[in-house]
Amino acid sequence: MTEQQPYRVVSRHPGFELRRYPAHLVAEMQIQASFTRAPIEAFRPLAAYIGGANRARGPLGTEAAGGSEKIAMTVPVIQIEGESPGAYLIQFIMPATFTTATLPEPVDARVRIHPVAARLAAAMRFSGRWTEQAFSQRATMLGRSVTAAGLQPTGAIRYARFDRPWKPWFLRRNEVVLPVVE
Repeated sequence: MTEQQPYRVVSRHPGFELRRYPAHLVAEMQIQASFTRAPIEAFRPLAAYIGGANRARGPLGTEAAGGSEKIAMTVPVIQIEGESPGAYLIQFIMPATFTTATLPEPVDARVRIHPVAARLAAAMRFSGRWTEQAFSQRATMLGRSVTAAGLQPTGAIRYARFDRPWKPWFLRRNEVVLPVVE
């Protein structure tokens, strides 16, 4: 079974849950592509990293002799809009058992390991296709619901995919997640 990123539901509001996410690590890649193409193009290098295209570290964070380490897949896969049009950041959430000292170093220089601070966020869950329109509509609805609840967004909206591409679209779990001020 695939590990899911942990969170605690703080409260429920019309249209979203308010969640507290703990600090965690991500393997991420910056991609210049369309909304639909970005996760496809980032998938191979990120999957290669968790599949063993990495250099294992020793107990004190030093590179260990002997090579690579497989990392279990964790969900969701995150997509965040970048600073410029057509730029996206695609992130794989790393298993909670890893720290910056124990997570293997990527062989591919395009893959970066990045710590993400604990945060409070509003999340809206939905099923359906992974289209820009589907995510954009939910992001707009979430933004309005968050504002109506008296909360203040802080940071970029995150598009979360939980299922493999071959799962029927009507059974897929998707979320839009918006960090909010504490």
